[in-house]
Amino acid sequence: MITELAVERVEFTCGQCWHRWSVDYDVQHYRDDDGTDWEYFSRDGIGAASPYTPDGGVPCPQCGRHWVGHLVARRLVPLAGSGGSAPRHLVEDRESHRPERHEAPLLSGTVHREPHPAPPS
Repeated sequence: MITELAVERVEFTCGQCWHRWSVDYDVQHYRDDDGTDWEYFSRDGIGAASPYTPDGGVPCPQCGRHWVGHLVARRLVPLAGSGGSAPRHLVEDRESHRPERHEAPLLSGTVHREPHPAPPS
């Protein structure tokens, strides 16, 4: 059973050239039938290793070295049927319901340049 959905912004800082960037990951927390909790990561709809481990470190866009990231922000995605006051809309005809959504470009989870702080005045 899915217990939580979130979008997590993960920041990386290259220890070689000191470039900073961030990447957005979709994260699914899942509890299996044995009660074991799992975490699944994806970027742009493709499964990915955890960016918080050496195996999931992404390459620096400037020098190519791989680095482990750290969480800087997250947004929870409400689960359907989780109660609360979230509005819902009945989909009567799946084929004709908002067909443009099938052709809409996917939001990218790729590199976000971090803003540079304003120089001291």
